[in-house]
Amino acid sequence: MKEDRRSPLRDANLDRSTAEHVPQTPQTQSPSYRLAFADVDFMGQEELRPVRLQLELLKFEMLMDQYQIDSTVVLFGGARIPAPADKEKARTQTLADLSRFYDEAREFARLMTRKSKETGNREYVVCTGGGPGVMEAGNLGAHEEGGVSVGLNIVLPHEQAPNPYVTPELAFNFHYFAIRKMHFLMRAKAICVFPGGFGTLDELFETLTLIQTGRMQRVPMLLFGRAFWERIINWDALADAGTISREDLDLFRYVENAAEAMEIVETWGPLDARTDIPDR
Repeated sequence: MKEDRRSPLRDANLDRSTAEHVPQTPQTQSPSYRLAFADVDFMGQEELRPVRLQLELLKFEMLMDQYQIDSTVVLFGGARIPAPADKEKARTQTLADLSRFYDEAREFARLMTRKSKETGNREYVVCTGGGPGVMEAGNLGAHEEGGVSVGLNIVLPHEQAPNPYVTPELAFNFHYFAIRKMHFLMRAKAICVFPGGFGTLDELFETLTLIQTGRMQRVPMLLFGRAFWERIINWDALADAGTISREDLDLFRYVENAAEAMEIVETWGPLDARTDIPDR
């Protein structure tokens, strides 16, 4: 039981512990007798989805508040991009060439963590998806600088685990992609997008849509590696077709290295969210 509880009523965790030591009878062994909040079979039922969504939203928020983390810098990027030392094992030559962005993500995370430590690890905390590749590089850079970093993993069909550089107390695991995406952005002071695949593209376009439509304030939206992004996305074709505004191309900036990204973050002035969408 927490010593600072405001309620005079009995603590739920104490009741859960007490219930585990009741006499073993047909009644106490029945699933119906389990405390609802401690019954994992009950909590996993389809009808409980709204409750599970709420719990995934709340657990992260409470722990981030507990560790007094007020803002983050988010690194999105490919899980398949190798460290330069491992680039010879890459499946394609393009992946091998993209390995330089592992080092750029690592260096950027080091620089951001140095800035974060000046705030007592409260502001500009590095946040990644907690996996390998670019995500690992971000958490590694923060670890090397002696700071903390967040990892937002998600349960996938194939076996996976957080990379070893995520701060253990800030290693999270999610069932719902939607809640995980909310947590990426709710404290974000900057979004850095490195080359990647479907997951990275999903995160990129969802963030751009939120900023474009005024549902999110403008923050530095930095795309590492202009050549990669212009090869896979024809931004001008979207603007020429009129499906986006030419002004929408100003919602993000290209950078090639950690130093460029750091300069933009440090000189960024506050910008209000859009109140309308150009050309609509």
